[in-house]
Amino acid sequence: MSGESPEHVRHRPPISLPQPRPVVVACPQFKSAINLSRIVRLAGCCGVPHVIACGNNKIDSAVARDAPECVQIERRRSLPNRLRELKESGYRLVGLEQTTHAISLHEYRFPRQMALVVGHERIGIDAEVMPLLDDVVEIPVYGLPFSYNVATATTMALYEYCKQYPQG
Repeated sequence: MSGESPEHVRHRPPISLPQPRPVVVACPQFKSAINLSRIVRLAGCCGVPHVIACGNNKIDSAVARDAPECVQIERRRSLPNRLRELKESGYRLVGLEQTTHAISLHEYRFPRQMALVVGHERIGIDAEVMPLLDDVVEIPVYGLPFSYNVATATTMALYEYCKQYPQG
């Protein structure tokens, strides 16, 4: 800094992207509506225009804030058929999960057009969805518990995507 004290800027206007991000976040039915609400807010902040949500969890407006105004929330009973449609239309299906052949988030180069598939808080990505995935990314854990909260892990993955594609 140039000797001046930083001044707090509250609610800085969002950075305009020259193009929408070709990203979909695909979520199973969560135990907690808070996790879905946090992911919807995350999508809004990252410029991700589309979240697929299974089940009937309500979006908590105190958590998601203004994000539902700019994020399309598509409701589904299950993910497999919709993921097949996305794959056929050119999306790469990237699972966020701990598996035997997962690639570390530190080493993974995200495809520009992707569906980020996240798992249930307790059981992870459904066994019916796993064979559909093109890639699986794992976030290293350095202590206990053995995995991150689903909304936290999604935040880490989308942050890395945005870092790799800052212009959308």
